Amino acid sequence: MAPLPPFTISTDPARLDVAAVHRYLSEESYWARHIPYETVARALANSLCFGAYAPDGRLAGFARVVTDRATFAWLCDVFVLPEFRGRGLSKQLVGTVLAHPDLQNLRRHLLATLDAHTLYQQHGYTPLKNTERWLEIAHPNPYPGP
Repeated sequence: MAPLPPFTISTDPARLDVAAVHRYLSEESYWARHIPYETVARALANSLCFGAYAPDGRLAGFARVVTDRATFAWLCDVFVLPEFRGRGLSKQLVGTVLAHPDLQNLRRHLLATLDAHTLYQQHGYTPLKNTERWLEIAHPNPYPGP
């Protein structure tokens, strides 16, 4: 697979293709299958979002950070579209997220992944320590299919 020219990563909300993000999350992701468009739009509006763009301007990847920009960040909804995989874009995207000025010197960065541990460990993430301190309210299927 031939390398592409550099990808551009931007936090400009006006540039973000909300429909493309929704399409991937609702149809392809294992964590947000069937999520309503309105829910995605609200989540994006209230988060720090990173769009990764191919040289032709199309959305190639995405990452979202839920944060107070002072003490805490939760990295979520990270994906690279299939046609752009294998070119190092996921590493570039996560590196750009972690280098963002609003995400420096926070007490904690969290994420959850089923299958990308190696990617995130390359950027300093480690398994959750002191798991007995953490609690959750989980809704295993909040977006039932049609």
